Formats: sequence, structure tokens, C-alpha cells
Amino acid sequence: MVSTRQDLESLGYLKDDCLIVQCTITVLKELPEHVIAAAQVKEVPIPSSDLHKHLGELLQKETGTDITFVVSGESLAAHKNILAARSPVFMAEFFGNMKEASSGIVMVQDMEVTVFQAMLHFIYTGTVPELDQELMAMHLLAAADRYGLHRLKLICEGKLSGGIDVDTVATTLALAEQHGCSLLKANCVDFIIKTPANLDAVMATEVMANIWR
Repeated sequence: MVSTRQDLESLGYLKDDCLIVQCTITVLKELPEHVIAAAQVKEVPIPSSDLHKHLGELLQKETGTDITFVVSGESLAAHKNILAARSPVFMAEFFGNMKEASSGIVMVQDMEVTVFQAMLHFIYTGTVPELDQELMAMHLLAAADRYGLHRLKLICEGKLSGGIDVDTVATTLALAEQHGCSLLKANCVDFIIKTPANLDAVMATEVMANIWR
């Protein structure tokens, strides 16, 4: 270890009062960044869900059904689990303390078979057949309210709201009142009071005449 002037002079590092320092400098050259271009990934097409299709086929083919509804004298087979998953009323009937829980047959009163079929179709597929007739929409709305199918009820409510006229508004208003359809009720009232002519025409209909008798 060098510690004195004499040591530095003897080693040749100090000469004429000049200190010679020998060092090695290493310069690191910055390497260019190698960017590996990512291979273009082709997007994998994902088809839309077809769950509704498969469930609809289960209903249509009656595969594995475990409950039968008798509606207007006709028998319709279905699946308890699917119905219960979609309707709180069916959940209570099949998995609660009601008698239908242990029965394989359920009698449905006060409903047409076509309406019950349309409701089952909605339960399994989430879709509604074309509601071309106002009367079908009315019956289906009542069925939806009866079985706690809120979305189906709103669909029917929207259909009926778009078809309000002088001949149907009184009946539609009564239906809305009976089943708690606030928007449909408001649309009916708005139609009636929109013009004096509308009001007079509605008051002159047979439905209103029966109400006022």
C-alpha cells in the first residue's frame, strides 16, 4: 500500500512535484433497442350466445321435462328448475311449501293455452313472439304479472303503449290500473286528455258507457 511521498517517488508516480495517475476508462456504448415486432394476432370471432336456442329446443322436444301444466284442457310439459330460476312464483310453487312442490301436474285456471305457451317461450328463450294483436299483449301482460316476469311485463306494456287509440284506451287503462303498470297508465291518460276531441270520443265508447251505467 502506497502511503508516503517516498513511496510515490520510488514507484515513479511522483516526478518534479507532478503526480502521475494511471487509470483505465471503460466507455459503455448504448446498444440500440431491439424491438421485436409482435406478430399480428387475428381476432378470434366469438359467436353470440345460443343458450336461448338450446333451452328452446328443450321445451319444444320436451327433453327431461318433470312438470306438466294443464291449460284449457291441453297439457304442456316443462322443467321445474328452469321455471323456478326465471319466476319467483314458480320458485315458491315448486320449491316452497305449496302443494305443487310435490305434484307433477299443475292445473292453470283463467288463462288461454296460447298465452301460457307464449309465456313459456319467453321463460326459456327470453324472446317474445310477435305481438300482432293487442288482445294477446293484454293477456300476456296479465300472465307476466301473475308469474312475476318483470321484463315480459314491460315488453307488453311497451307494445300496448304504442297502440293506444280511442277504441282500446279505456280497456288498456283498466288493465294498467289492475296490474300496476304506471307508465302504461300515464300514456293512456295522456292520450285521453291530449285533446277535447279525444276525451269526447273516449267517453262515447261502449266501454266507458258500461263504466258509467
